[in-house]
Amino acid sequence: MADTNDETNPAPKKKKKGKLLLFVGAPLLLLGGGGGAAYAMGWLNVAGGGAHDESSSDEPRLVPKSEEKRASAGGGEGGHGGGEAEAAGHGGQPTPKGEGGDKYASTYYPLEKEFTSNLQDSVHFIQVGIAISTPYDEKVIDNIKTHEIAIRSAVLMALGETTEEQVFTAPGKKQMQDRLVAAINAVLKQKEGFGGVGNVYFTNFIVQ
Repeated sequence: MADTNDETNPAPKKKKKGKLLLFVGAPLLLLGGGGGAAYAMGWLNVAGGGAHDESSSDEPRLVPKSEEKRASAGGGEGGHGGGEAEAAGHGGQPTPKGEGGDKYASTYYPLEKEFTSNLQDSVHFIQVGIAISTPYDEKVIDNIKTHEIAIRSAVLMALGETTEEQVFTAPGKKQMQDRLVAAINAVLKQKEGFGGVGNVYFTNFIVQ
């Protein structure tokens, strides 16, 4: 009888303990693996996507037409998205709605001092005042203000490449505008990595 008990009882107990340890250990391994994978994925998101999102947020944002700053009836500047309400509040009329028009808002910044430059291969010189427009937010204007000295130098160099034929014709003046836009954006891209200037307008134009 003793031999029978020794053969039957201890063996099942050992098998049960082995299975129990196996079943308990497997979930722990799964939990450990899942936690490690989640930790690794979280670290990758911070090191990769998180850094990218932070850097992209510093870039200028295109401003929709609905957020354009508008002059109120009282002559002041309207806030983003409140042009119609402010105009009506000051006794003015809402901006008419219609088809066409720019898709994005225009923000203008006039350069304070005028530019004077000799014309190319000519005894005449040109004096112009210019204003810059951008469809992006105030970050582009801030960049222009920060690097205005470099921008003024680039504008003077571009004006020095202007011929007499260009200053007396509308197509020639348009070429001047395009050349000034390219010159200003080149400075901004060099300094900030982003241009953003959409157009240049003449506020004063004298040839002598």
